[in-house]
Amino acid sequence: MLRLLAQLGADHTAVVVTSREVGERIGVSQQAADRYLVALEKRGLLTRALAQRRQRLLLTPAAMGLLQAEYHAYRRIFEGPERVTFEGKVASGLGEGRYYLSQPGYVVQFTERLNYTPYPGTLNVRVTEDALRKVGLLAHWTGIRIDGYQASGRTFGGATCFVARMNGHPCHLIHPDRTHYKDVVEFVAPDCLREALGVRDDDTVKVELVES
Repeated sequence: MLRLLAQLGADHTAVVVTSREVGERIGVSQQAADRYLVALEKRGLLTRALAQRRQRLLLTPAAMGLLQAEYHAYRRIFEGPERVTFEGKVASGLGEGRYYLSQPGYVVQFTERLNYTPYPGTLNVRVTEDALRKVGLLAHWTGIRIDGYQASGRTFGGATCFVARMNGHPCHLIHPDRTHYKDVVEFVAPDCLREALGVRDDDTVKVELVES
């Protein structure tokens, strides 16, 4: 039903239809279609309003997220793993990466799940809005999970890592569950990326991500 409503235009503007019309399009009765619409509204996937014995239906961002996830699943089946490339500029961070990557609870997980012990520090890359949209595709990818944990009375948040290459050098993009940055993405590697790539702040780097 979400796919049908999106095809009718409800992804960007409210469409006016009846439950009977919706039911006929998806092959169910008017009563069943109405139950589906009510259920979608309760789940926050649809907004409904009466319009002269018809309904004004509009899909929510959550509904579009589900459709995007389905699209990416089918795209991978028929087209193979997706590749994302973007450029950004090296930037200095707040120094938090060194602290967190030195914590035993993280070090053990990185070593087991990435098959290397990361250099104690992340390389920050500042990106444009267009690059951020590309990075947003990772929400539909299956990354390598680093679990959050508690130690010494503190809570350490989790993160997800994605296989990457920066200027051809292997590394991982790390996406923390909680971050202070809005236009910066972080990378980890077994070596110091600044030294390995010979880069400094404001140098441009090219990043390639491959869906695993």
